[in-house]
Amino acid sequence: MLGSLGWPELALIAFMAFVSLVVVAFPASRICARAGLPVWLGLLAVVPLVNVGLLWFVAFTDWPDATRSKPEAGSTTA
Repeated sequence: MLGSLGWPELALIAFMAFVSLVVVAFPASRICARAGLPVWLGLLAVVPLVNVGLLWFVAFTDWPDATRSKPEAGSTTA
Protein backbone atom coordinates (compact mmCIF):
# COMPACT_ATOMS: atom_id res chain seq x y z
CA MET A 1 0.00 0.00 0.00
CA LEU A 2 1.46 3.31 1.11
CA GLY A 3 4.51 1.95 2.89
CA SER A 4 6.34 3.85 5.56
CA LEU A 5 7.01 7.56 5.48
CA GLY A 6 10.61 8.60 5.04
CA TRP A 7 12.40 11.71 6.28
CA PRO A 8 11.51 13.86 3.25
CA GLU A 9 7.81 13.20 3.71
CA LEU A 10 7.95 13.83 7.46
CA ALA A 11 9.90 17.05 6.90
CA LEU A 12 7.28 18.21 4.41
CA ILE A 13 4.46 17.42 6.84
CA ALA A 14 6.26 19.27 9.65
CA PHE A 15 6.87 22.27 7.40
CA MET A 16 3.22 22.39 6.32
CA ALA A 17 2.09 22.13 9.95
CA PHE A 18 4.40 25.00 10.93
CA VAL A 19 3.16 27.19 8.08
CA SER A 20 -0.45 26.41 8.99
CA LEU A 21 0.26 27.27 12.62
CA VAL A 22 1.78 30.61 11.66
CA VAL A 23 -0.99 31.45 9.18
CA VAL A 24 -3.73 30.76 11.76
CA ALA A 25 -2.23 31.38 15.21
CA PHE A 26 -0.39 34.63 14.52
CA PRO A 27 -3.43 36.60 13.31
CA ALA A 28 -5.58 35.07 16.05
CA SER A 29 -3.03 36.15 18.66
CA ARG A 30 -3.01 39.68 17.29
CA ILE A 31 -6.81 39.82 17.40
CA CYS A 32 -6.81 38.60 20.99
CA ALA A 33 -4.21 41.21 21.95
CA ARG A 34 -6.25 43.99 20.38
CA ALA A 35 -9.32 42.75 22.21
CA GLY A 36 -7.44 43.04 25.49
CA LEU A 37 -7.24 39.28 25.96
CA PRO A 38 -4.13 37.17 26.63
CA VAL A 39 -2.09 36.55 23.49
CA TRP A 40 -1.83 32.80 24.22
CA LEU A 41 -5.56 32.47 23.49
CA GLY A 42 -4.63 32.83 19.82
CA LEU A 43 -2.97 29.42 19.99
CA LEU A 44 -6.38 27.89 20.68
CA ALA A 45 -7.34 28.80 17.13
CA VAL A 46 -5.52 25.70 15.86
CA VAL A 47 -7.43 23.29 18.12
CA PRO A 48 -10.47 21.85 16.34
CA LEU A 49 -13.84 22.81 17.87
CA VAL A 50 -12.09 25.00 20.45
CA ASN A 51 -11.44 27.51 17.67
CA VAL A 52 -15.19 27.92 17.17
CA GLY A 53 -15.63 28.64 20.88
CA LEU A 54 -12.76 31.13 20.73
CA LEU A 55 -14.39 32.88 17.80
CA TRP A 56 -17.67 33.25 19.70
CA PHE A 57 -15.86 34.34 22.88
CA VAL A 58 -13.90 37.07 21.08
CA ALA A 59 -16.95 38.18 19.12
CA PHE A 60 -19.05 38.82 22.22
CA THR A 61 -16.34 40.08 24.60
CA ASP A 62 -16.28 43.79 25.36
CA TRP A 63 -13.29 45.25 23.58
CA PRO A 64 -11.40 48.18 25.11
CA ASP A 65 -12.43 50.51 22.27
CA ALA A 66 -16.12 49.65 22.70
CA THR A 67 -16.15 50.95 26.28
CA ARG A 68 -14.93 54.40 25.26
CA SER A 69 -17.67 56.99 25.06
CA LYS A 70 -18.67 57.95 21.56
CA PRO A 71 -19.03 61.61 20.54
CA GLU A 72 -22.56 62.89 20.31
CA ALA A 73 -24.18 63.37 16.92
CA GLY A 74 -23.54 66.79 15.41
CA SER A 75 -20.51 67.58 17.55
CA THR A 76 -17.20 68.28 15.89
CA THR A 77 -13.80 67.56 17.33
CA ALA A 78 -10.85 69.56 16.17
